[in-house]
Amino acid sequence: MYGPEDPWDEDDDGPIVRLFAVTRGRGRTTGRRELTLDTRVVDRGAGLAPQRTEPEYVDIIRLCRTAQSVAEISAQLRLPLALAKVLVGDLIDDGRLEVRPPFETTIDPARDIDLLHSIARSLREV
Repeated sequence: MYGPEDPWDEDDDGPIVRLFAVTRGRGRTTGRRELTLDTRVVDRGAGLAPQRTEPEYVDIIRLCRTAQSVAEISAQLRLPLALAKVLVGDLIDDGRLEVRPPFETTIDPARDIDLLHSIARSLREV
């Protein structure tokens, strides 16, 4: 609690208050099941001026010149994941970002066993 000798300063609230204002209080992405941690998004409008000019949106567009996962966007911009999803969702709604499926990995048990044997041999040699 702040007293008369300790006035409140807006800078004390940090970036969260700003993000709350940018997202207009939205903290969840309802109806956005496609936005998971590993969902990749990429900029569709390379070279075009963004419709949304807030720094957070511009930073996301800049990062998404190459496909990025939602988790990577959140981490690189130091945004809480829920808010990163909201901002990414806004850019998808604007048609600025395109959703791409996560990388698919194929499981080959024989290859996995060979890799484990190789690692075990390497460890024994050390």
